[in-house]
Parts: sequence; structure tokens; C-alpha cells
Amino acid sequence: MNECTTQPRRSFIFSPGLKPDMYPKALASGADIVCVELEDGIAPKDKDSARDHALKLFEQPQAADGVERIVRINCLREAFGLADVQAVLATQTPPPALMLPKVRTADEIQLLDELLTERGHDTRLHIIIETNAALEAAVDIAQCSSRIDALFFGGVDMAAELRCENAWQPLLYARSRVVHAAASAGIDVIDVPFLDLNDQDGMLEAAQQAKSLGFSGKGSIHPKQIPLLNEVFTPNPDEIARARRIIKTFEEADTGLVVIDGKLIEKPVLRDMHRIVAIADRLSL
Repeated sequence: MNECTTQPRRSFIFSPGLKPDMYPKALASGADIVCVELEDGIAPKDKDSARDHALKLFEQPQAADGVERIVRINCLREAFGLADVQAVLATQTPPPALMLPKVRTADEIQLLDELLTERGHDTRLHIIIETNAALEAAVDIAQCSSRIDALFFGGVDMAAELRCENAWQPLLYARSRVVHAAASAGIDVIDVPFLDLNDQDGMLEAAQQAKSLGFSGKGSIHPKQIPLLNEVFTPNPDEIARARRIIKTFEEADTGLVVIDGKLIEKPVLRDMHRIVAIADRLSL
């Protein structure tokens, strides 16, 4: 089981690598994750320029503002993706994390892990499950590297691969498999953005469905979606107090299970309790 970095991952937003001036705005949007985009949002003719701009962002020290910073590179099975990796390996100031799209098998992640290790980079990894091959191998993928902090469900590409409608019910099986894979590795799992910017009620329903299924958070396509997403995935004060109590009880008991309010609680729940406390700490920043 991977030791995932415990921090809030309630919401994320993309910031185009080609427009570095938008990066500070994204960091100030309220999203827990800001992902600098080098893949789908960048035309082939602009890939090199976007990569250069993106990596320059990390030449300066990043603020301790609680926002997780990621760069989504291109598919590792494509020339642009290989160029992205070579650039990351060449820099002395790599991004804190990389998001890998269109993954198919665990071995491509393991190869990147080995290259990063050889280079001495401690860059973390976030994996998008959006191909049928990745869905089939989701559990293996989730557990193949200790660098992996989260799985992302890529619903648009997955719907195209499965030849189904991009809607909740047709993709429920696929979503469930991704949640199961993330849980098996003890890592976070984030749902695809809701694409209709004008349907706030629809987004609220989709976010609530994702939370009930086990997702840690959900993506956004615009800053105006972020407050609602954060609200859905933020625990209430009672849940926060209970999480702190469970953590404290386990620390004092030094055992694999404790009894709280007459209920038996086992150690695996600590992962979720630490996530809840991390969200509470983020709110206090």
C-alpha cells in the first residue's frame, strides 16, 4: 500500500502552460490542486513553447499556500510525452508532481519512476484512468509506484473508449473500478470535471454522487465551480472533531483497533481521518 501524501484534494483546475500569466490566478482560485496543462489544451505547434513556459514556473520557490502543484505532461507513448519527460529530467527544479494521461499499463509508470529516481527527483505522480486498458489494469496501476498520490477518472475519453454516453449511469461501473483501485492502494481518487458551466445544479448533483461513491474530489473547468466543489467535499465540524479524536485515540493506544462510542474502529480508517484533518487545516490557512 502506498503512503499517499495526505492533503486536501477536493477540487482541481487546469492552467494553460502556454499562458504562464494565468498560473497565479489559478493558484488564487481556491482550488486544492492547480495543474499546468501541456496535453489536450495545447496545440501540437505550441507544445515546445508551453513546456518551456511551464518548467520556468518552477524555477522560483513556490509559496507554502496549501495548493498542490502539478504539470500534466503528454502521453508517455507519444513523442511529445517523451520530450516532456526529457525536459523534466534535465531541469534542476522539477515540478512537485506530474499528471500522466492516457496511461495503459503499469510498466510505463514504473519506467518513469525509475528515471526520476535515477535523476534524484522526488516528483510525485498522479495517474489518469481514461483508457479501457488502464481500467482493466487499474489495481495494478494504482499499486505500481510509491510515487503515486492519486488516480483521476477521465470520463470523456473513457466514454469514447467504451462507446457509451458520457453520463453518470453508463460510466458507473468504470468509476467504481477506479475508486476500488485507489482504495486498494490507499491513495486519493478525483472525478472528472463537470463540463456544463451553466448548470450549477447538475454539477452539485454530480459532485454529491461522486462523493457518495468514494471520490476525494472533482475537477473544475472554471473558477466559479470551485466553491461549490469545495463545499461538497469539505467535512462538517462534527466529522472534523471525530477525525481528530480517532487519530488522537490511536496515537495514545498504539494498537490496530480502538473502541470509540461503543464502536470498533480499525486502523485503515486513519487514512480518511488524516484527509479530513488536512482539509480542516487547509480551511485555517
